[in-house]
Amino acid sequence: MYAHFFKRFFDFWLALIALLVLSPLLIILTIVGAIAMKGNPFFTQLRPGRIDKKTGQEKIFRLIKFRTMSNAKDKEGNLLPDEVRLNGYGKFLRGTSLDELPELINILKGDMAIVGPRPLLVEYLPLYNERQRKRHQVRQGLTGLAQINGRNAISWDEKFELDIKYVENITFLGDLKILFKTFISVFKREGISSSTSETMEVFTGNLSNAEDENQVIHNE
Repeated sequence: MYAHFFKRFFDFWLALIALLVLSPLLIILTIVGAIAMKGNPFFTQLRPGRIDKKTGQEKIFRLIKFRTMSNAKDKEGNLLPDEVRLNGYGKFLRGTSLDELPELINILKGDMAIVGPRPLLVEYLPLYNERQRKRHQVRQGLTGLAQINGRNAISWDEKFELDIKYVENITFLGDLKILFKTFISVFKREGISSSTSETMEVFTGNLSNAEDENQVIHNE
């Protein structure tokens, strides 16, 4: 009952209260970000959300965050590697998770939830197997079970299994526990980077069987 009726109610009011309380901080970060990033302090990107029951397809929404990487390019006009574009201010935002605060607007609009699987990239959708796609049976979250169990430091298989575990066991007490552990993880700055990347490794699909392999090749 909580997942179907009360979760959205709590998400809306908690997001609204958080936006009102944190509005001075949001204004400051917007101004400082504009200076540090030499332009637009916000990063927006299309992300897949919850599966629409009418269409059977994931709803695509525009996620909004504070920008943590500059738009620095090489002589050919290509963006420089993440580790180069991620400046000191960006590292501070990621380390404190303050870059995620504008997503409260997405929660208010109904695109996201406070707790749920993190919204990934649209281009990953064709790479999921049926089990992995179950993560989109609910609204994507500001934080989730995978975020309190390693975040970017765990493998994709582990992330998907944690996401699915959450989808299959949504409870009020479970959400409270995830929120509490999120604050601890942010304070300790755990799992911000993967072992091979400043951010998160690219998901390249499932090569465990011929069907998945053909799907990956087709979409390349």
